[in-house]
Amino acid sequence: MKPWLQYYDAEVPKTLNIPPLTVPDLLKHAAKKYPEQTACVYMGARIPYRQLKQEVDRLAAALHELGIRRGERVAIMLPNCPQAIIAYYAVLSLGAVTVMTNPLYVERELHHQWSDSGVEVVISLDLFWERIEAVRHKLPIKHVILGGIQDYMPFLKRTFAPLALRRQGKWVDVPYSDTVHSFKKLVGRQYEAPPKTELLPTDLACLQYTGGTTGLPKGAMLSHSNLIASISQIRAFLLYEHSEAQDIGLAIMPFFHVYGMNGLMNLSIHLAATLVLIPQPEINAIVEAIVAERPTFFTGVPALFSALNNYKTIDQIDLTSIKAVFSGAAPLPVDTMQQFEARTGARIAEAYGMTEASSVTHVNPLKGQRKFGSIGVPIIGTDAKIVDVDDPHRELGIGESGELMVKGPQVMQGYWNRPEETAETLIDGWLRTGDIAVMDEQGYFAIVDRKKDMILSAGYNVYPREVEEVLHQHPKVQEAAVIGLPDGMRGEKITAYIKLVPGQTATAADIRKFCRDRLAPYKQPRSVIFQADLPKNMAGKILRRQLKEEALARLKEKPTLEERET
Repeated sequence: MKPWLQYYDAEVPKTLNIPPLTVPDLLKHAAKKYPEQTACVYMGARIPYRQLKQEVDRLAAALHELGIRRGERVAIMLPNCPQAIIAYYAVLSLGAVTVMTNPLYVERELHHQWSDSGVEVVISLDLFWERIEAVRHKLPIKHVILGGIQDYMPFLKRTFAPLALRRQGKWVDVPYSDTVHSFKKLVGRQYEAPPKTELLPTDLACLQYTGGTTGLPKGAMLSHSNLIASISQIRAFLLYEHSEAQDIGLAIMPFFHVYGMNGLMNLSIHLAATLVLIPQPEINAIVEAIVAERPTFFTGVPALFSALNNYKTIDQIDLTSIKAVFSGAAPLPVDTMQQFEARTGARIAEAYGMTEASSVTHVNPLKGQRKFGSIGVPIIGTDAKIVDVDDPHRELGIGESGELMVKGPQVMQGYWNRPEETAETLIDGWLRTGDIAVMDEQGYFAIVDRKKDMILSAGYNVYPREVEEVLHQHPKVQEAAVIGLPDGMRGEKITAYIKLVPGQTATAADIRKFCRDRLAPYKQPRSVIFQADLPKNMAGKILRRQLKEEALARLKEKPTLEERET
């Protein structure tokens, strides 16, 4: 029994047939049917689908010349720029596998991801050359392909960008060679047509790295079929009134994140829509893009909607072009939602998803009943249930809290080279989410807690263990524990509790500086609190839960946590 089906919008079917396509088929269709439709807008420059497909084919041919074959892994370490789309579709068209990499990663994080996945080629920007160079000789990386942030800008911006970069001290003189290549030169050459690779929907498309519910990041294996299923679900459930080649999507969420990669980039190309690329998601750039390009849909996180509502001239800006908006990654405050909806006339569809499920599993209906504080109902083609935290085979009843499990065609194949963790996470096709939830009598779900201590910082999953391991490398730190505390803009603020080695002294600034060199910005502690002792259980394990409960109680009092940083 699926009580949620009766609450689907009338236009949404109760079942969905997933087309037997691969991801490159999306671009082939758009370029063939709408060759002159603008595929993407970057800093004012416009690239039609015809040109995008041509450059994808040229890069695919170049990668083939460099030895990339079916099943081999290619890291794409890029912000939202044309090179990211070109690289992604070129790699997949060869039957190779993308490893989407956060450009904010420091050397330690790059080494872990690329070593774990067996990356052989890295496609990135020259701005990141120093970090790539520091890592590549420690790994079996054969080739590095580097673009410039200015490569696809309009002529004047492209001309003056290098001067600005030099002035800012950001210009990088890359030592190009037989193993370090210029992106623009590769796609500018003439090649024979790239080899035709017969792809199957079941072929592996992406290794999308995530911490899962515990531990260090691991590669969720997403097939072409998983990704196609997810975008088919989103279109049928939320964009059923949208026709091809009519939409303009605002690409704020980064493509290296599953939310931006599949829930925006692939979805837009599926719709033959125009993507307005935002390489740095700063509020001024976002507002300027809204004014200039009049987007019809975009995806975001609560902090974005709050920033837009509070933008200094927001009441003078016409937002009525926006017809569909999706929010995820953290609960969206009701007042933030209502303010934004009043300005746009569009309804925000609050959703829930996971990397392991190619993006979305639950969402509130576009037109029908929505429940504030709820993640909505399972999206079309998805089943969900609540099970006992200690026994995933025991299903619980309505109103009982337990672990949320989901099942559907968008659920991953497993974790890369981790059969034991795959077996723990996938049970008879059901994905254990690690989130504690309840289902009401109408089939609406609400997240009430986390099974593990994952922190949601600025829309990203941060796993305390990884941050704690870095803290323990500091010579003055004896013990460390990391928790997340409420933060209106970031979702949760990473807070580190430190017990120093006896006789040693350190400041919060010392600890944060140490972390800056070893962790991406969104993983770095925002607050550091020193204590003589950290609470432990009888086995000597630090009690994060107790630290969090005590901290939440103190937040209601004075002094604040920040005042207690000493």
